[in-house]
Amino acid sequence: MAMNPTLQIRDAMELDVDPIRDIYNHYVLTSTCTFDIEPRPPEPPEVWLSQHPASYPAIVACDGDKVVGWATLSPHRTRCAYQNTVESSVYIHRDQHRRGIGRQLMKDLVQRAATLGHHTILAGIADHQQASLRLHEALGFTSVGCLREVGYKFGRWIDVDWMQLLFWRES
Repeated sequence: MAMNPTLQIRDAMELDVDPIRDIYNHYVLTSTCTFDIEPRPPEPPEVWLSQHPASYPAIVACDGDKVVGWATLSPHRTRCAYQNTVESSVYIHRDQHRRGIGRQLMKDLVQRAATLGHHTILAGIADHQQASLRLHEALGFTSVGCLREVGYKFGRWIDVDWMQLLFWRES
């Protein structure tokens, strides 16, 4: 799919936090792509943004003045040895699928991760969601395994496929 030339990808700002939460909460209520089961309540924008300092960016895709998708890098684990391993998240507004927004967000996020010196990006993709698996594969992620029945939502057990993108560097 071609890149969407009308989109602007930029750092998330305080005014974006409510639209980000609205996009996410739709999937909380309707999808297994997140294991949250209760919608996230409103919170001060600075609280959410504080969880995404420069080394763990939060970005948005805007079409005009409307946030149509967002993506983040987050620490994979808190132990020190994991400091160069990050986890990606990407969510697209339910009315904006198949426009290349996820691809543009993820390409930007991958470039930022490399520039920031992260060594690897992990993506946990629940329930074998084919569009997400294909997107990550197209960007160079490889499958590294499947954790069977690790989540329970909507009355059933859910698998999580793990994908990884390594930035090769000499030690």
